[in-house]
Amino acid sequence: MPIIEADPWRAQYFEGVACPPEVQIPTDDVTAFKLNPRHRWVYDKLQVVQSQGLLCATHDVSPFAYPVFSKPATNLRGMGQGSRVLRNRHEFAKHRNGADFWMEVLTGPHISTDWAVVRGETHWCRHTQGIPGPGGTFDYWIIEPGSRPTLEDYSRDWIRRHLPDYTGMLNIETIGGYIIEAHLRLTDQWPDLYGRGWLDAVVRLYQEHRWAFSEGIRTEAYSVVLFGPHGVPYIHPSAAREAAYRDTRGVSSVQITFHRDRPLGAHAMPPGGFRVAIINCQTLAAGLRLRSTIERDFGLQDLRRFGRVAGNAHAGNTLRPAFALS
Repeated sequence: MPIIEADPWRAQYFEGVACPPEVQIPTDDVTAFKLNPRHRWVYDKLQVVQSQGLLCATHDVSPFAYPVFSKPATNLRGMGQGSRVLRNRHEFAKHRNGADFWMEVLTGPHISTDWAVVRGETHWCRHTQGIPGPGGTFDYWIIEPGSRPTLEDYSRDWIRRHLPDYTGMLNIETIGGYIIEAHLRLTDQWPDLYGRGWLDAVVRLYQEHRWAFSEGIRTEAYSVVLFGPHGVPYIHPSAAREAAYRDTRGVSSVQITFHRDRPLGAHAMPPGGFRVAIINCQTLAAGLRLRSTIERDFGLQDLRRFGRVAGNAHAGNTLRPAFALS
């Protein structure tokens, strides 16, 4: 598939998209890193933070004041691995790591923005706000119909200055208006919510280096996430059950977000939980109802209580696994 998708649960979005075999479009950071040698510096998060004049340093330099936010300088697997708030010098000493850096703690909404870029100039964007859960998880994302002028002006200026010769999709994550991460790819979690013809426009961007998208009226949409405890022996529901999930009114797509043929411990997951499923939907109510159904089918009736407790559950928890429901 020329649109290179590493996760089988997301192949559903790209299988019917016409894309010439010589056009390579990354949807994950490992592939994007390989395909963009001139621009791969953006995966050094310390450089991205430094480019904005924010207070930051490697772990070789102790913070001047606390709290600070700490994370790996490079993490191509995503999912917030190794990220944490360090509240004092004792926590800093405990988690000190030569591959990590610290930065000032930012406050405000966490926004993920997909940009279509042609030679450093932006031609389209769409914002999605993450509603956080515990331990680096997200409860759901709101795909916003409107613009964010201040954020857009700031991001456009940063892209022009730092990626003047880049063409392709660019995902930028911000907190409180500052860029915390940049990814040389589109977001593959919700492309079905960007409208008819959007993926065709993405192919054209990579093939012809131009952006042409006849966008209709934008409407708000949602990507609802189901997390469960770490250490539970999750297995996939049956194909019939998954089809029933997707047939739910108001639901655009459903992803069961772990590999059938890999140990659960081989999946990159945030400390706050194991991601089980994602529901893309036109209304939040439809997504939350279906999440409750899937939660019940996976034996996670206690998920809400689990989600409110720091540290969550570990390998010793007694929740039953999901069975191949028909």
